[in-house]
Amino acid sequence: MVLAAIGIGIILAFLALYPTAMLFYGSVSDAPLGVPGHLTLAYYRAAYGDPNTYRMIGNSFVFAAGAAAISLVVAGLLAWITVRTDAPGRALFELVAVVPNVLPPLLTATAWVLLLSPRIGLINVVAQRVGLPPFNVYSMPGMIFVEGLILAPLAYLIVSAALRSMDPSLEEAARVAGSHPLQAARRVTTPMIRPALLAAGLLNFVRALESFDTPSIIAIPARIEVFTTKVAREALTAYPPNHNLAATYAMSLLGIAMVLVYVYRRLTARTERFVTISGRGYRPHAIELGPWQYVASAGAILLLALIVLLPFCVLLLTSLLPFYSVPTWETVRQLTLKHYAFLLTSDRVARALRISTMLAVAGATLGMLLASAVAYLTVRTRVAGRGVLELLTFIPWAFPGTALAIGLLWGYVRLPVPIYATVWILLIAYVTRFLPYGLRAMTSTMVQVHTDLEEASRVCGAGLLHTFRRVLFPLLRPGFMAGWAILATIFMREFSTSLFLYTPRSEPVGPLLYHLWIDGLHGRMAALGVVVSLVSVVLVAGARRASRTQIAD
Repeated sequence: MVLAAIGIGIILAFLALYPTAMLFYGSVSDAPLGVPGHLTLAYYRAAYGDPNTYRMIGNSFVFAAGAAAISLVVAGLLAWITVRTDAPGRALFELVAVVPNVLPPLLTATAWVLLLSPRIGLINVVAQRVGLPPFNVYSMPGMIFVEGLILAPLAYLIVSAALRSMDPSLEEAARVAGSHPLQAARRVTTPMIRPALLAAGLLNFVRALESFDTPSIIAIPARIEVFTTKVAREALTAYPPNHNLAATYAMSLLGIAMVLVYVYRRLTARTERFVTISGRGYRPHAIELGPWQYVASAGAILLLALIVLLPFCVLLLTSLLPFYSVPTWETVRQLTLKHYAFLLTSDRVARALRISTMLAVAGATLGMLLASAVAYLTVRTRVAGRGVLELLTFIPWAFPGTALAIGLLWGYVRLPVPIYATVWILLIAYVTRFLPYGLRAMTSTMVQVHTDLEEASRVCGAGLLHTFRRVLFPLLRPGFMAGWAILATIFMREFSTSLFLYTPRSEPVGPLLYHLWIDGLHGRMAALGVVVSLVSVVLVAGARRASRTQIAD
């Protein structure tokens, strides 16, 4: 067991610490990427001696705070309607609320540009026809609005879980005392789930701070600089590329993210100690809204339209039009499948889909196997060094995709192993960055399985591996497949890390979608996005089917 812990620790250290160390080295080296150099602080002086850096930091924090706030408002209202009220259709609302997890954030951002573009945006055209001023999506408010909607499903999962675990008798007592349902929600429900709201807000603040999907589509054309666009500008579009300065900005972003993620971890650990389920007699109870239940359903439909229905519909429409335009009866007669025909005949698209599917299947499998081993060592054993393993798994939580990519560039460009500029560096990046997602799924499942089953197996003479394979793993399989589905959908649509690491021979779907967009091929981009979303749905459905089959067996 000790040897297994050491081996897992070495793997985690290599995945988490090596790119971190090389990112720091790149920021203090006086030589370009791949060339030995001497230590210097010149790039930190150059970065923080530039007044524009502080404007960029301010933009980043305003963007992150605004997006987190919008995501909390949208998710909080939607979670309260679907979990705590008797609004008609809430089961369907709850299902639709998690659908955006299979839609690439890059596509959501492009969809809102198509809806809110100052000249051809569908919503703006309609607004101008009724005398309303247009809304310019190429602005800080536009960025905040779009990113807030992208982050809302994540906040919804956290807030809805907190609402389900809250004892409804507290709200009932408030209503008996004469409080209106909305007053009870404000005075009782909100304070009880405040730790979950703070955790969701802080997590989404970090996710917005390290986001590159929305800034790449909106901020760059709007000439709004944030951390991730600055890193991309120095590493990808500057001539010659300045990977040292990119590493400097990425190191700063990583440092900020690590502090915030540490606070998030402390906050969630404290949140788990807030127990509001009373045990005996606990029974979830929906708040009766009376005639207001239909208003609540209408509100949920409006929120879901903003989160998923409008973006997906505009992408589907764009994929069926020869070129994007405001829908009219004339454009309806022009509907075509030529963009989907292009997907069937393009070698570049076929290669990208093949690479992304391989990365999704292989990466999710490797990630969940590693997550299972780490979860077993940290939850089911008392082996020395468990705290070190937990610390090593904490680091990827804070790794922004852009920072990880720059660290991997510095780390692998000089290694004798042929990993740099291949699909394998993408696989390493994906597993490194998203391992905590799989670990969370396995840990939460493992703590629910009592140790008596393992002990009985060992008493009967079974070894550790036999016990894990025949007893423990079948019980953990639902959690394993849930984590696998999460990782597979993320890997299928990953963009921010891939853009820095791919080559023409290893281009996955994420960068291809981006290049189709900036080349003005909106119809092809939308068609590919629809296909990617459907592939993600198939992967999730396959994982759920495998999990249910095992349970039935």
